[in-house]
Amino acid sequence: MAGWTATRRKQRQWSHGSRLLLGFSGRDRSRRVPQIAADIGGREESTVHEEGITQGLERRKFLQRAGLAAAVGATLPLLGTGGASALAAVPSSAGDPDKLFKDGHFKRAEQGYRRLLTKDADNAHAAAQIGYIALLSNRFADAERFLKRAVTLKPDDEFSLYQLADCYVRQDRLREAVPWLRKTENTTHAAYATLYEHIKGTPWRVDGPQSTRVPLLGIDPLPHLQVSINGRPPTTFLLDTGATTAGFSMDVAADAGLTAISESRAKIEDKEYVMYHGIAESVRVGDIEIRNAPVHWNDAVRPKLPDDSVPQGTLGTVLFYHFLTTMDYGHEQFVLRRKTEAGLRRFRAQAARLKGDVLPLWLAKDHFPCTLGSLNDFGPRVVTFDTGGPGRGIGTSIDFAERAGVELGEPEESRGGVRYPIAPERSSLGKATRRRVKGYANENPKVGAGMKFDTIANFTHEFFESFAITFDYTHMNLYITGDSMDPDAR
Repeated sequence: MAGWTATRRKQRQWSHGSRLLLGFSGRDRSRRVPQIAADIGGREESTVHEEGITQGLERRKFLQRAGLAAAVGATLPLLGTGGASALAAVPSSAGDPDKLFKDGHFKRAEQGYRRLLTKDADNAHAAAQIGYIALLSNRFADAERFLKRAVTLKPDDEFSLYQLADCYVRQDRLREAVPWLRKTENTTHAAYATLYEHIKGTPWRVDGPQSTRVPLLGIDPLPHLQVSINGRPPTTFLLDTGATTAGFSMDVAADAGLTAISESRAKIEDKEYVMYHGIAESVRVGDIEIRNAPVHWNDAVRPKLPDDSVPQGTLGTVLFYHFLTTMDYGHEQFVLRRKTEAGLRRFRAQAARLKGDVLPLWLAKDHFPCTLGSLNDFGPRVVTFDTGGPGRGIGTSIDFAERAGVELGEPEESRGGVRYPIAPERSSLGKATRRRVKGYANENPKVGAGMKFDTIANFTHEFFESFAITFDYTHMNLYITGDSMDPDAR
């Protein structure tokens, strides 16, 4: 929902600095990744397990079948499951749930907040935090229960009101999100409320086969492919986990005959944009057609492709989480699979035969995926992976760069302020490791802003060039595979 703001900010930056950023590419096209697609059965409702032990057992079974680690606990730390593998060690004095939450120890923090609620049933902050932690893992029943309790106790808690609305949005219960969006008294949220009021029938209805595999036209500056809106001739769209739903240009909207139902505005640096919200009858990706989809369009500048053409849209995380989605950089393919337990088992069996890892997955700010990662020996800690950063692979704060022992280059001016080039010796998501991948450190990185917990880095486009990543938003797992999990090792 509100995530288009971040997407448009990035688009402005792409247009301004693409030549400088693309100079960081250094791609080796000889590196290839095994294909990890599998057809799966018919659509079913999502079933979400509790965070913690159940999730941990699933990940451990995957690793044991794949032979991915001699010590599973060391490879797959789970936040708050009680072992030494849960992130970096927690000081014995760390009993403050707010501090635990800020450091990413979500399970232990939740236990602390539950103790506070036991002592004081009217503790709105504790209820809000339990609900937020549940939403991060798509535990919708707990999220709804505790966020409702929080906003009953504190009706002006705008953050919790929005999280409660997003709890319904993630389940496609869009009309139930409307009153909570309006209570935030935020104009952007109100625009989405108006949009959702106009959606008739089931949103995000999927027609077509059990899965589709679409060849990418290329992966620079970002992965891009052909997408058709409302049956019109296909145009080129980017893939970006830092984007929300399907967003596209004014020309695509006009050609598709879309009507704006609502508008919102945002000032990005020195320019104000208008975002138009509407409903697409059809979004076709490969052989799959998505019906009755909330979409948006604007006149933002998108980065040019290598042939100097301009992509006309972006597909993002809100679309991705309706499927078992794979972004396969190595084989330059994009895979959408309907979500079923039987299909997921088949996918896991195939993925287990490949070199790879499986990591916890969280979803924050309605569309930003998070997992566990490390910079050098600092970590594992919670990180974001907004893949929409062309020409770079890593971003972090100056503070976390220094704590990780990452050398800062000479400062340079950018539209976002002063930044410092970096190239950490190792950047890792589980066993997936890149060496000396280039990026930037900023005083106040924007990707993790507003999440209320620390993220030590953002992993982005160049990091993933040797891997395939698959998002399981039902059981909240991130699968990452590659021919080598350390492709830059000498």
